Amino acid sequence: MIPTLILFGLVAGRWWRLSLAAAALLWPVLLVATGAMGLEPGLLGASALALANTAVGVGVHQALRWVVRGVRRRPASGT
Repeated sequence: MIPTLILFGLVAGRWWRLSLAAAALLWPVLLVATGAMGLEPGLLGASALALANTAVGVGVHQALRWVVRGVRRRPASGT
């Protein structure tokens, strides 16, 4: 479960707001639809964990994006 959400955050990290909202809303729906959980208070905890795990993937995506942009903007050395 955790790697799935981190991977989702890595792939959809460019659209971080949408990916975080989708993880928080759709993960509990998936858990209920597959029968892994019922409609219970623990579903809020599952939603929070989905949000946290996706946020880790989004953070890695954004950090890599920041590094790549920094490398691209660096002037070429003329040696």
